[in-house]
Amino acid sequence: MLDFSQMKRLLFIVNPVSGKRLALKYLPEISKLFFDSGYLVNVMVTGRQGDAAEYARLYGGEADLLVCLGGDGTFNEVVTGLARGGVTTDVGYIPAGSTNDFAACHGLSSDVMLAAENIVSGGTHRFDVGRFGERYFTYVAAFGAFSWLSYTTPQNLKNVFGHSAYILDAVKDLSKVKSEKLSVFSDGRDCEGSFIFGAVCSSTSVAGLFELPENIVDTSDGMFEVLLVREPPTLLEYQNIVRCVLARDYDSSRYIEFFQCSSLTVDAVKKHTDWSLDGEHAVAPQHLEISNLRQFMSLKS
Repeated sequence: MLDFSQMKRLLFIVNPVSGKRLALKYLPEISKLFFDSGYLVNVMVTGRQGDAAEYARLYGGEADLLVCLGGDGTFNEVVTGLARGGVTTDVGYIPAGSTNDFAACHGLSSDVMLAAENIVSGGTHRFDVGRFGERYFTYVAAFGAFSWLSYTTPQNLKNVFGHSAYILDAVKDLSKVKSEKLSVFSDGRDCEGSFIFGAVCSSTSVAGLFELPENIVDTSDGMFEVLLVREPPTLLEYQNIVRCVLARDYDSSRYIEFFQCSSLTVDAVKKHTDWSLDGEHAVAPQHLEISNLRQFMSLKS
């Protein structure tokens, strides 16, 4: 007879609409895998934005392990909830979203069952978390050109085309590319001017739109990689910027600023600026502080 008192507790947060809606299909099989591995499983299914953060904040501290099944946005909510609740429970992530940048950067399997097996049989490693004012992000905070795509592209389009959907949806949104007048101060570099794009990253890839060199990115070193693109004066310069970014050549254009830092402040001319945190919409105040919380959480994989 099973002695349930000897089993560990696992909180399983599931987003049923992420990616290609595979979560509910695999839910019984994954839950059995966790149970057979010695965990009593408490399944909580999200029904709206913010649910994952609340579940993690309220109940994450009662579990020995918290596992998230969903996309990067769902995982962002889980991390946010744990951070706000002061919870230090280990987390596992089964990626089932459209792009899964965090998962790719951390070597998590895109196979749902294999990712689940790795969580119960693998080790743990700590990773940095970014604090964005009162919010958090796990791999990128971005503003400007196309940064809005992840939260404005329709879910059904993302489900069908994956990260290519962002490119398809971008074509009709070229008119939205406008510059932001900012002053950026950091322990890496200070710069000011009009910028059409900016990203504060702890990842090698962002939505398939651009990649950072793997030999530079370390997700546990307490440092961000910051990419800022100044407004170019001509279409020719714009094309050159695109070429440099796609080639990961950040030194050949004087309109590209690329540096590392552990924290930065961003002062904007506008009272509010639209950003994207791990693909979720955020509105930044005129004075914004972003800091790297080094090795803030432990990922089981």
